[in-house]
Amino acid sequence: IKRIRVESEGIHSWTDAEIKAYEARWPSGSKQRLAFALLLYTGQRRSDIVKMGPSDYKESSGQRMISVTQQKTNVKLLIPIHASLQRELGAWIFEGQPTFLLAERGKPYSANGFYNSFSDWCREAGLPTGCSPHGLRKAAGRKLAEAGCTPHQIAAILGHKTLTEVERYTRAADQSLLAIEAMKKMT
Repeated sequence: IKRIRVESEGIHSWTDAEIKAYEARWPSGSKQRLAFALLLYTGQRRSDIVKMGPSDYKESSGQRMISVTQQKTNVKLLIPIHASLQRELGAWIFEGQPTFLLAERGKPYSANGFYNSFSDWCREAGLPTGCSPHGLRKAAGRKLAEAGCTPHQIAAILGHKTLTEVERYTRAADQSLLAIEAMKKMT
């Protein structure tokens, strides 16, 4: 049987309103907010953020970074720590913890266990069912594009190997905002 191909936008990229709603429900310093910050401000997959821990802190060119080797692609990245992520990490003491995020029993999350918990947290924040961890990865790509980052800069954060992948992740970027910024750069 031949599979029918359906045109779709794919995974929903979180909107700024959805991001604000989640932040309003889960205060700074909560595990839920730390998980959110790891997803949005590293742009990594859930399978990667559940493995991130204190041993992944690095210093490079005077900048605090998180080192990650992506599970899906085996791409090695050094990602600068955004001020919002640093604030969330700074609210915790990770002494002796293997990972930043621990499940209820004090063990690291599995990717699926994290997905289930994160879905519950989104529901408690009143978000629609389409809001997922991967949607925050797409939102990171969108926000980087809207900030004027080049496709290569976005790939350096998200770990994409092709510009086609970057394009797919930045499709939700605000066209009018990008057009305004582009016109400002035109000489």
